[in-house]
Amino acid sequence: MSGERVNWYRISNELHLKYQGKIEIMPKVPVLKLKDFAIWYTPGVAGPCKEIYDKGGDLSFKYTLRWNYAAVVSDGTRVLGLGNIGPEAGLPVMEGKALLFKYLGGVDAIPLVINARDPDKFIEVVKILEPSFGAINLEDIGSPKCFYILEKLNEILNIPVWHDDQQGTALVTLAGLLNALKIVGKSLDQVKIAFIGAGAANMSSIKYITLAGADPRKMVVVDSKGILHPNRPDVGELKVRNPWKYRLAMTTNAEGVTGGIPEALKGADVVIAASRPGPGIIKKEWIRLMNDNPIVFAEANPVPEIWPWEAKEAGARIVATGRSDFPNQINNSLGFPAVFRGVLTIRARKMTDSMFLAAAYAIAGYAEKKGIHEEYIVPTMDDPEMFIEEAIAVAEKAMEEGVARRKLSRSELEAEIRELIYRPKKYMDIALKNNLIRILPPYSEK
Repeated sequence: MSGERVNWYRISNELHLKYQGKIEIMPKVPVLKLKDFAIWYTPGVAGPCKEIYDKGGDLSFKYTLRWNYAAVVSDGTRVLGLGNIGPEAGLPVMEGKALLFKYLGGVDAIPLVINARDPDKFIEVVKILEPSFGAINLEDIGSPKCFYILEKLNEILNIPVWHDDQQGTALVTLAGLLNALKIVGKSLDQVKIAFIGAGAANMSSIKYITLAGADPRKMVVVDSKGILHPNRPDVGELKVRNPWKYRLAMTTNAEGVTGGIPEALKGADVVIAASRPGPGIIKKEWIRLMNDNPIVFAEANPVPEIWPWEAKEAGARIVATGRSDFPNQINNSLGFPAVFRGVLTIRARKMTDSMFLAAAYAIAGYAEKKGIHEEYIVPTMDDPEMFIEEAIAVAEKAMEEGVARRKLSRSELEAEIRELIYRPKKYMDIALKNNLIRILPPYSEK
């Protein structure tokens, strides 16, 4: 059914109350009799404890769930489309993220919402938790502190750290852009790109689109106060308050364009909007100011900055949004499950920019093999083979970059990753057939 006709909020509220949580912990070892706990708990468990103590903490990746265990950590200060609603109200989102991690990537993830608004306190809490996890997913943290938190944790942790609102959005946006440009016959290093919004998503997209070959001098960035440029009156304040945005003001917009969204779109080949929900943030008449065959990414949720049909009526050749009920969904879920699957499989110590680019190229390449066209520039979430290819690409790049604790051949990687990605789907089939998971109304009625 169309997303316009289904009251997803009502359905979700009813089902959350009935299921009382989206994930649970289940055993993965056999327990056939009580005496088995002598192996899995005392006295037998002292054996692996001693091994880890005697030979070093990295052995915990072999003896425990840590090798496949990720924390989804948030302070609830910028929850998707809802803003600063706090940790408790943000917990359903983090739990949903953990479900996606497991079902799409075979990753055991646990939601951890923490009451730490101060960024240094937040960093301290995550550092304290490090010995339990193989990777950290930062989620729904306000800007600009999210940039500081990510950078600092990457410095001090010896496990991968990722912020999905930054890298997740960026790598899927890049993948979609690469294929969109192939369709319209334009080159990444030549196009002019207007970015509407200068928060976590677009600032990271700018970084990785630049690393992929775009020219930052041909980029124009618009925040809530207008176009960024070196002579904007508040640029000195930005240098102190938001040095990440200040760097954009210094490195983009070589032509010195001033004004707002319409001025940014004039003569642009691409617009990438990740600002606030619309519609009407971008107007049809502004799309008409763009170059021939314009590409429009309107990624705000739940309502894009401009409706896709309006963008098309104004001449857009390709339109992408963040919604599943329109073509070309730019969805973080195409990225994080496979990226984490890759880094956890080879027990990575870090995530690197090259690994993120490898993920983006894998997503784009998979869609291209399937046959890209104006309404298919990225794959959809229901294709496990895409996640397998992406995870392999990330793992291979990690080994190449020297940040992997394990070294595996491609065939070994594929066998492990394939098993882990398909495993949750097999469990789901068993659980549904045996009524361990019941299909309750209104789910059964939708």
